[in-house]
Amino acid sequence: MKYWLMKSEPDTYSWDDLERAPQQTGSWEGVRNYQARNFMRDEFKIGDQVFFYHSSCAEPAIMGLAEVVREAYPDPTAMDPSSDYYDEKSAKKGNNPWVMVDVKVKKRFTRPITLAEIRGIPDLSELALLRPGQRLSVQPVSHEHAKRLIKQS
Repeated sequence: MKYWLMKSEPDTYSWDDLERAPQQTGSWEGVRNYQARNFMRDEFKIGDQVFFYHSSCAEPAIMGLAEVVREAYPDPTAMDPSSDYYDEKSAKKGNNPWVMVDVKVKKRFTRPITLAEIRGIPDLSELALLRPGQRLSVQPVSHEHAKRLIKQS
């Protein structure tokens, strides 16, 4: 089992949205970065744990833990001109390189773990989220860092 951190802007798709989804399961669609796609396509396995992170908001934070319940499959939003995630270049080629996965709520944290709090924990100083220039929406999390984050929750 691996751990991951997945970022979502809460005004686009929030932890609350995932909790309200049927069976508290949602599709993680719209990833348009090749490295993030490669993580999902090549490394995500059923049972992997996902830290759900709210980004680009007043107080970025990890909201809870989800679990991968469906491995990578084609993301149809890339080929749909009416979608916010439409990829015109791929659609013109008739080749969809993009994938999505399904995740299910596992545990809402008793309180969000804020980015400011994470920055203040020396044990987490090497967390990918804290690296300068790190903008990937999907990031690996070591078992050591995962244990520390879960303990913090």
